[in-house]
Amino acid sequence: MAARPFRQFVVKVHSRCNLACDYCYVYELADQGWRSRPRAMSPDVVARTADRVARHVRAHGLAEVEVVLHGGEPLLAGRSALESLVRRFRSAVPARVRFSVQTNGTLLDRAFLELFAALDVRVGVSLDGDPEAHDRHRVRPDGTGSWASVRSALRLLADEFRAVYSGLLCVVDVRSDPTRTYRALLEFAPPAVDFLLPHGNWSAPPPARVTGSPDTPYAEWLTDLFNHWYPAPGTRVRLFEELLNLVLGGQSRVEGVGLTPTAQVVVETDGAISASDILASSSPAAAATGLHVARDDFDRALELPEVLAGRSGLAGLSAACRACPVVSACGGGLRAHRFAGDGFDHPSVYCPDLYRLITHVRDRVAADLAAPA
Repeated sequence: MAARPFRQFVVKVHSRCNLACDYCYVYELADQGWRSRPRAMSPDVVARTADRVARHVRAHGLAEVEVVLHGGEPLLAGRSALESLVRRFRSAVPARVRFSVQTNGTLLDRAFLELFAALDVRVGVSLDGDPEAHDRHRVRPDGTGSWASVRSALRLLADEFRAVYSGLLCVVDVRSDPTRTYRALLEFAPPAVDFLLPHGNWSAPPPARVTGSPDTPYAEWLTDLFNHWYPAPGTRVRLFEELLNLVLGGQSRVEGVGLTPTAQVVVETDGAISASDILASSSPAAAATGLHVARDDFDRALELPEVLAGRSGLAGLSAACRACPVVSACGGGLRAHRFAGDGFDHPSVYCPDLYRLITHVRDRVAADLAAPA
């Protein structure tokens, strides 16, 4: 059987950031590879990457791919470089190329938004709730908060530039009230919200996640929020939508839940091809492939053990996961969260939380389906 092609290309246009978020998987966890990479992706690497994507599209007959402009903070690359990149890809790739950018929002001004609107680049912004919650983590190098500058950008996005507004990304902090956090996000009228678990693993557990403890602080936070959201969803919450889809027998469309293989690959600022930038948060070598856009097609990455391991569904999970009654919905969680000193053959460090959250969603849906019409 032919390998599933990559359909999402995460392009690291700039390897540095103007914030110093304390939970950042790029700068604060195991991977320090950014130190040896160029700050910005050169025009030559951009051109080679676009050409490799074009070859992949032709080889697999793809009608559409997505390119995610990422970092670091991608807006540090500047408007001219980003415009040049988008135009280069669109001229080189014989398919529809959907572009998105994930930014911390501090540099996102009218000039950037006018450019993204002209180029049809969707914009996602990281925001962790109200000013207190956001500025607890998402700080500048001098320790000052970033919420006020992000607010200005989001007001423009929600009003004049809504056509390119893709949504908000919020990292869960169990010290914050979930409903208050959600309401703070809704003030900026996001089309969708992504709630992410802080990156961690068995060797470096995330905050409040005690190894071996049956406590489920993240499930409690998320189930409280689900109970608030579920009766009248309104704004899309992708995690909850995906779990509802999965417990009703559907397939996942996002990484981190379900058994659908990932279709993503990463290109670093120096042109190195990585299996996943998130994997490097657990072990510096976990995402490395040894491949480079100057000499290697993306099809070579499809054949690598480290890539195949993340795309093998149920067979790639630990024995404990394969025997779990909610494995089809959980999917073992993010692969990076399964890491221990001897590798990834473990359940997620969030296993108790994921089990409780999934069974809560499942039981709530089952009760509704069983209720008389």
